[in-house]
Amino acid sequence: MCGITGYIGFRKAYPIVINGLKRLEYRGYDSSGIMMYDGKDIHLSKTKGKVSDLEKITNLENKRKQGYIGMGHTRWATHGVPNDVNSHPHFSQSENLVIVHNGIIENYDTIKKELVTRGYTFKSDTDTEVLINLIQEVKNNEGCKLGKAVQLALTNVVGAYAISVFDKTNPDEIVVARLGSPIAIGVGEDNTEFFVASDASPFVEYTKNAIYLEDEEMAIIQVGKDVEVRKINDDSIVDPIVHELQMSLEQIEKGGYEHFMLKEIHEQPKAITDTFRGRMLAEENIIKMSSIEDNLDKFLNADRVIIVACGTSWHAGLVAEYLIEDMARIPVEVEYASEFRYRNPIITEKDVVIAISQSGETADTLAAVKLAKSKGAFVYGVCNVVGSSIARETHSGAYTHAGPEIGVASTKAFTTQITVFTLLALKLGKANKSLSDVAFENYIKKMQLIPKQIEKLLEIDEHVKSIAAVYKDATNCLYLGRGFNFPVALEGALKLKEISYIHAEGYPAAEMKHGPIALIDENMPIFVIATNKGHYEKVVSNIQEIKSRAGKIIAVVTEGDIQVKEIADHVIEIPDTEEALTPLLTTIPFQLLSYHIAVLLDRNVDQPRNLAKSVTVE
Repeated sequence: MCGITGYIGFRKAYPIVINGLKRLEYRGYDSSGIMMYDGKDIHLSKTKGKVSDLEKITNLENKRKQGYIGMGHTRWATHGVPNDVNSHPHFSQSENLVIVHNGIIENYDTIKKELVTRGYTFKSDTDTEVLINLIQEVKNNEGCKLGKAVQLALTNVVGAYAISVFDKTNPDEIVVARLGSPIAIGVGEDNTEFFVASDASPFVEYTKNAIYLEDEEMAIIQVGKDVEVRKINDDSIVDPIVHELQMSLEQIEKGGYEHFMLKEIHEQPKAITDTFRGRMLAEENIIKMSSIEDNLDKFLNADRVIIVACGTSWHAGLVAEYLIEDMARIPVEVEYASEFRYRNPIITEKDVVIAISQSGETADTLAAVKLAKSKGAFVYGVCNVVGSSIARETHSGAYTHAGPEIGVASTKAFTTQITVFTLLALKLGKANKSLSDVAFENYIKKMQLIPKQIEKLLEIDEHVKSIAAVYKDATNCLYLGRGFNFPVALEGALKLKEISYIHAEGYPAAEMKHGPIALIDENMPIFVIATNKGHYEKVVSNIQEIKSRAGKIIAVVTEGDIQVKEIADHVIEIPDTEEALTPLLTTIPFQLLSYHIAVLLDRNVDQPRNLAKSVTVE
């Protein structure tokens, strides 16, 4: 959650920091703030609301925008309600030190009580103000520089953090540190400038070189010098790895679309193509995934595969369960990472644990990875962000290559995750001979068509918009699917909840009779996935049960369907494909539907209330 930016170098810092906050606003947008050092004084500006509100404040006084050193923060509130006072950055009591912070200091109350006995007073309700005063206290007591004070203070902290700290009495450096929350350092040419951010998007146009701190590492950043990275706990020096960024400026801009979410929905054909490019060699009927090939025995000899994830990634994990069990005949369990890590799970060296996370930074999923590793399991990661914590922490894995996803509601992340798992399941099924050569080749042939089929499906946008207009004022919705498409029903309901704030639930269609049927009346829209593969006749029966109770049916069907068309109030057609591949298509209408309903209701599509893109706190 929360977004951190910072700059030290030869350019004016204000435009870099403020534009960086705009790019990080998907991480938190209930308040924001900026600190500028003009060579003499620190100028702090902060406010409840969006970064645009912060801009209005800073534009009132030109002095607030001067200087070559700055730090900024966009907040998703944890400790303390969203207001001007609780917004970051925070001063120490001396007002010599200033901090921006992402994460939670769990023992802040104990530290605060001790600092109060030493004469400290606090203006905010945040754990962050406690941390900066702890750093100030250590610095005063030890008579040390900022870097050492940060290190010593953090050894007394319990929780998670990414921090950036500045000291007015030693203004040629910025100190950053991380534990459980990401922080990246952009390195300018010949060390003439440095950038600090929660991810690389704020500085992608200035440098392609970045250092990603590992957990329990801190860095001292000074212009003209190499970044000094140390371990917080033992003060040992770390030789940092400089990564070359893969993203471009064009990828993180809207490109003419009204919202990032709509852009990312339309990017799915390309994203899926990029995901299987180099992995699925259709002409040769080969799937090449070195991360599977190098660890094939671990998968084929596993007692089971355990998938851990949160939110949309958990839904992708459910699709993966169907795919792997159907194609490779390996037993799969899918767990919420937030529950898995706390329920003392049984994990053995014969298990393969797969962690899914778009950002690669999801706190609960990362903790589940570490737990699984401690038990001796082989841990495989599926994520989108190169160099992310989960990518580094797992034994092996696959990137989805979806490109940056800015919209809080995941779209292309979901379909590219499913694409990775389809390739993985096919690879394993071919390897253990549970999938015939004919079936394997047919899947590859059909998989190759998916991007073009999605392009065709996106042409129904106006039709979906007209359906959205009919149901935008609904207060409750039900989504039904069976087999491979049950997880898509869950995902469709989640999308509607996330961005329109309409209550919705996803269910296996057969479970409707075990409770939800009591809710059905003439005011209840029911979205049903009724493709012509798998359990078609059973789903038709479920639709008949809904119609007999006056429910409104919006059905996603295969092109050419006749039976459901005669019953449903509205029909959305998808191209024909194999049942196992239908989730890649059936999810598209639900994404569009949620988007258009949210727009018609004048919701903030890319920044829905109370949500943030990357959940880096528990």
